[in-house]
Amino acid sequence: PCYSSDVIKLQLVEAGLVECLLEIVQKTVDSDKEEDISELKTASDLMVLLLLGDESMQKLFEGGKGSVFQRVLSWIPSNSHQLQLAGALAIANFARNDGNCIHMVDNGIVQKLMDLLDRHVEDGNVTVQHAALSALRNLAIPVVNKAKMLSAGVAEAVLKFLRSEMPPVQFKLLGTLRMLIDAQAEAAEQLGKNVKLVERLVEWCEAKDHAGVMGESNRLLSALIRHSKSKDVIRTIVQSGGIKHLVTMATSEHVIMQNEALVALALIAALELVTAEKDLENAQLVQILHRLLSDDRSAPEIKYNSMVLICALIGSEPLQKEVQSMAFLEVVSKLRSHENKTVAQQASLTEQRLAVES
Repeated sequence: PCYSSDVIKLQLVEAGLVECLLEIVQKTVDSDKEEDISELKTASDLMVLLLLGDESMQKLFEGGKGSVFQRVLSWIPSNSHQLQLAGALAIANFARNDGNCIHMVDNGIVQKLMDLLDRHVEDGNVTVQHAALSALRNLAIPVVNKAKMLSAGVAEAVLKFLRSEMPPVQFKLLGTLRMLIDAQAEAAEQLGKNVKLVERLVEWCEAKDHAGVMGESNRLLSALIRHSKSKDVIRTIVQSGGIKHLVTMATSEHVIMQNEALVALALIAALELVTAEKDLENAQLVQILHRLLSDDRSAPEIKYNSMVLICALIGSEPLQKEVQSMAFLEVVSKLRSHENKTVAQQASLTEQRLAVES
């Protein structure tokens, strides 16, 4: 019979392989001998692999009481980079469901990971940084963990790696911050007013060679605005030159990113239109919205949010002139008969607004 790799992992766990691996680690951890070092690496890597199976991972977690879980925790403060790495990767694997994440945060795992990151700010072992940030990002997914992790100082710990030149570390850092501020208005406002962070994000939005970092920077910029709804944050982003990136993000091939951009832009238009006016004009936002509304392939939420945005932009004289010069009325009145009720309703409203303004 053909076994799935998850089944095999579970069988290996049930056959007692884990105890074997933990013993090897115990035996080789303090040795400087070549073969011991390579055995330690093999044993701890295998341990992490076994945790990639959902069932084997849950079995070893045992509600956080498991002796295996406890042993792996003790790897994190060890002096071996290899064990620190394996420990952090193991935690990232244990953190694949909300229950485990909540239990680990309540039992002090965050402090252990922050201490580990602290040891790697200066000497900068990239694989350990990446693994520890992965674990923190996963732990930040459940809603109840966000505030706890923020008050434990995770955002500050993560910001220490803003200087990193390593794309994998940049990528995880951005993902962790984005998870942490989800629906956390105060934290989003604090981070969004952090000029160093915002300037770095704008720089990474131009990282053409690293699509992942570029995408995450855009998403974090948008998230800072969406979750803070703060004028100060918007001003910081305008001053740092972030507006053009949000406008470009509205043309992304990923609907979720397009939508995040349009919602952020609508907040900018509602709260700080005068401040952002020039940048919105230069980025040709009005033309882009015309394109999104005329394109049959645009998702309903994209059409809806584009119309909301047009209604807000009319508040600016130069942008209103652009809207008038581009025959939006035709495009919008076609959408009044759209199959999606919300889109059709918004089209009627938008048409009225445009008619009044013309």
